Amino acid sequence: MLRPVVLWRLTRLWGPAGSAGNGGRREVASGVPPSGSTSPRALNIFDRELKRKQKNWAARQPEPMKFDYLKEEVGSRIADRVYDIARDFPLVLDVGCGRGYIAQHLNKEIVGKIFQTDIAEHALKNSSETDIPTVNILADEEFLPFQENTFDLVVSSLSLHWVNDLPRALEQIHYVLKPDGVFVGAMFGGDTLYELRCSLQLAETEREGGFSPHISPFTAVNDLGHLLGRAGFNTLTVDTDEIQVNYPGMFELMEDLQEKVQNIDIILQTSCITS
Repeated sequence: MLRPVVLWRLTRLWGPAGSAGNGGRREVASGVPPSGSTSPRALNIFDRELKRKQKNWAARQPEPMKFDYLKEEVGSRIADRVYDIARDFPLVLDVGCGRGYIAQHLNKEIVGKIFQTDIAEHALKNSSETDIPTVNILADEEFLPFQENTFDLVVSSLSLHWVNDLPRALEQIHYVLKPDGVFVGAMFGGDTLYELRCSLQLAETEREGGFSPHISPFTAVNDLGHLLGRAGFNTLTVDTDEIQVNYPGMFELMEDLQEKVQNIDIILQTSCITS
């Protein structure tokens, strides 16, 4: 019997903010939009209100830890990258924090205070405890409600791959960073869920004579470097890593992905076959 295998392609981003006069990129307005509003220049691939409801639904599940192993692992890897930077960070921002998957791996020896933002209020209410002074704020990744030059470090884990306007989100992050600040983040990119995507296409082509996209698009790794540069970051590092997850069967795979739907926007079909 073939057992389902899924590869999560993790793209890690790192870059100092650069100088305040770098191409005028720090003149980006920051603030919370009216309810339901979106950036006028963005294609609305994702329904942000639906995303908020999905994340709230996942946060209210009786056993959220059962499906959080991937977020925990990525949060730990981002924290390790922060420890590699030989400096302290008095003020830190976590964009799209979820239940605080990064903060729980940091300590108050290097972080003075951390602001955690997310679009889902229930995710913030269920955030993990940490010894670092923490402030939770309900906010959209594309409209950060902070002043320019506020934070020494901005981190983000598995959140930016489903914003509608990624260039604006990166500009917002650069805007709120101090000129010598650092951004460390991770998002799904490239060929994430390639095996599932191919299986869905093959199954649907065999049964229907054609196929429709069932997995949200992921940003190519090469494009991320250009977007970070346009946002004003310098000395960029963009690398990739793969996390392979094996499942005992199709039903376990579908259950796991259903819990992760707030992050990868999958429309599940019971007729698909993975190999």
